[in-house]
Amino acid sequence: MKKKILLLGSTGSIGKSSLDIIRNYKSKLEIVALSTNKNVRLILKQAKEFNVKNIIINDLQSYKKILNDGLNKKIRIFNNISDFLKINKIKFDVTIVGISGFDGLDPTLKVIPHSKNLSSANKESIICGWKFINNKLKKYKTNFIPLDSEHFSIWSLIKKSDYKMISRIYLTASGGPFFNKSKNKIRNAKISDVIKHPNWNMGHKISVDSATLMNKIFELIEASKIFNLPMNKLDIIIHPKSYVHALVNFKNGLSKMLIHETKMEIPIFNAIFSKTPEIYLKNQDINFDNLNGYNFIKPSNSIFPLLKVINFYRKNDSFFEIILVIVNDYFVEKFLDGQINFQIMQTKLLYKLKDPYLSKYYNKFPKNINDIYKMVYRVKKYLQK
Repeated sequence: MKKKILLLGSTGSIGKSSLDIIRNYKSKLEIVALSTNKNVRLILKQAKEFNVKNIIINDLQSYKKILNDGLNKKIRIFNNISDFLKINKIKFDVTIVGISGFDGLDPTLKVIPHSKNLSSANKESIICGWKFINNKLKKYKTNFIPLDSEHFSIWSLIKKSDYKMISRIYLTASGGPFFNKSKNKIRNAKISDVIKHPNWNMGHKISVDSATLMNKIFELIEASKIFNLPMNKLDIIIHPKSYVHALVNFKNGLSKMLIHETKMEIPIFNAIFSKTPEIYLKNQDINFDNLNGYNFIKPSNSIFPLLKVINFYRKNDSFFEIILVIVNDYFVEKFLDGQINFQIMQTKLLYKLKDPYLSKYYNKFPKNINDIYKMVYRVKKYLQK
């Protein structure tokens, strides 16, 4: 019997990588539904290739347009996940959430009761709403497998371990474009310098977060929540070759690390086939050139001043995490628009986190997801003043 797959955010990078895996295992997998925000042309192409009978178009105008244009009646079109789930009451074997931004939180919570296994790379949902996600996962006995390579690696390394035996976990970072560069080079960095990642091409926003290490700070917070570990058991280590994704040091004197090529297809494949070991991924041999000379280096606060953000993190699931995401987005956007330079962006971000209006929420907690959305709106409005 084929595994039934629900793929949310099929037109984004995670969605496309997921389809690359599914394409090679069509005899084993069936996509029940795909979703997008407004990329109608691509999702229709995907639906045709994979013979998908249900598509979800979240953008209202795009949804209305596709209805007016007419479509093959064999494909049912929905405007949101709720309408789709009202009609499709099956239990999906695997739900993959590749939606970006806060738009992913509500669909994630709604699909959990309908999913045997949930895999997500939606950073904002995990950082800001993990308490609500985890409560539902437990209630409906839904298995969770993280898709980000670092968290997937940690999950793989500790899933059969006694958490009390964990001494420390290291998430690796490439160091971005400014690793081993002079402070003067960093101070005068242009946008083109910042977005020039040494190992792969990414979107501008995530490239900036990589250059400041903010993406790793977010990943520390995610790891703390997903694995229910205190922040003092988590750390960042620079590994320029990006071949080792996580290292775990245990109290019995042993340490483990997980290596794989920097391909999202690897975590996705293992998330889909985690309980079917007879299915294999076409794999490359170990790249010993990448292993020779690990070059693991502790990041410096002088090169990466945003590491100080970790000191603001106090308690799980407070409003701080939500505020941090919004404030970071705000200043990164200003930098990419050419309004502030790279160094000032980081200085202003750290300064803004000390703002009394914002910091008064750091010891308060959202009671429901509406509180999260209200805080997002409140902070965005405040920053625009």
